Amino acid sequence: MQNLQRLCTIAGVILLLFFTPLVRAITTLEMAKQRGYITCGVSTGIPGFSYPDNNGRWSGLDVDVCRAVAAAALGSASQVRFIPLTTRERFKALSDGTVDILSRNTTWTLSRDAGMGFNHAGIIYHDGQGFMVNKDRGYKNARDLSGAIVCVKSNTTSEKNLIDYFETLQISIHPLILETTQSMTKAFESERCDALTSDRSQLFALRLQLSKSEKAYILPDIISKEPLGPLVRNGDDQWFDIIRWTLAALINGEELGVSSNNVDVLSQSKNPDIQNLLILGSQQEIGMGQDWSYRILKQVGNYDEIFSRNLGEQSALKIKRGLNALWNQGGILYAPPFR
Repeated sequence: MQNLQRLCTIAGVILLLFFTPLVRAITTLEMAKQRGYITCGVSTGIPGFSYPDNNGRWSGLDVDVCRAVAAAALGSASQVRFIPLTTRERFKALSDGTVDILSRNTTWTLSRDAGMGFNHAGIIYHDGQGFMVNKDRGYKNARDLSGAIVCVKSNTTSEKNLIDYFETLQISIHPLILETTQSMTKAFESERCDALTSDRSQLFALRLQLSKSEKAYILPDIISKEPLGPLVRNGDDQWFDIIRWTLAALINGEELGVSSNNVDVLSQSKNPDIQNLLILGSQQEIGMGQDWSYRILKQVGNYDEIFSRNLGEQSALKIKRGLNALWNQGGILYAPPFR
């Protein structure tokens, strides 16, 4: 009897080993289609990037990236749920499947791309770390911060950049490391710190939230490269391609002058580049069906449209395009072609 049980156990193990490779893991796109929406990890509230209004409706550049993905992959920009995450929570939430995509002002780095099981799908905003100070302190540049207390958020590239930068200059500063953007802003406003450091785009956003924003000054120094963009988990090439080519559609749409206002007219254009964007691109089999690039541009707009309404002239931030202008207009924003 014992020998029979042992043989059955061995046979079961052999069958398990044989059939396990034949069981295909469900893809991220399939899971999203089953539930009817994608899950998008965003910040807990950074104006211009991901910020909820009083009715809980999210807006921002990172938010619009996820809406564009939903339009392409599921058919409608409304088929997305936003999950606010702190810097400490964000990577775990992506890793364990709580979110399908992390679109949360996150810097593309070697350790995250190669060492944490994630893939960066591209750059949606070229940023750099800077400093915000109180005008009354008289600081003119970062070198003036010797001996200063500097607020910085934990578990960010900003924290390490801050320490490395001043160590290189052999200037002593005192980091005040805080968990959230809100606690960092409150500490700066209550003068617990002399300066606040973060990506410059965030500094413009945070300044708007100060009760005396006119007293805050952003120093001219930029001490790092911060290429920001969405992350996905390793191992799902189809989902990675969907995110990457969604970004490319937004940027190529601007470059070719295809916007939410004229995409219907230009879909009949004889321009081969526009045809490639709206027709050839939609014929490639990456799981999104026909007209996915059209849906992105019609429902969400091109890169210029989402930048203008969230960060640029149509927004309260009034941030200039700078490096985020197109490559042929003085910036470095660039996307692979649709061919």
